Amino acid sequence: MRIHLTSVLVDDQAKAHDFYTRILGFQTKNDIPLGPHRWLTVVSPEHPAGPELLLEPDAHPAAKPYKAALVAARHPRRLLRGRQRPA
Repeated sequence: MRIHLTSVLVDDQAKAHDFYTRILGFQTKNDIPLGPHRWLTVVSPEHPAGPELLLEPDAHPAAKPYKAALVAARHPRRLLRGRQRPA
């Protein structure tokens, strides 16, 4: 059994994509227009066929209160661990 896809709620897909690819080093796997949003996934460059992280818009009415409650409780939503990239 494997996890193939998980998501992270983002308020701006373009900014999130820039952060996950340019800063953290992920690679774009899918970028498919879907109305005002995109099906936008990234993967680890070490495992391009591995699990995908969906940069999911927080457009659902429950998303923003959910995120705010986690922040208020100081409860992390994701933990990513990897090697440091060379400067």
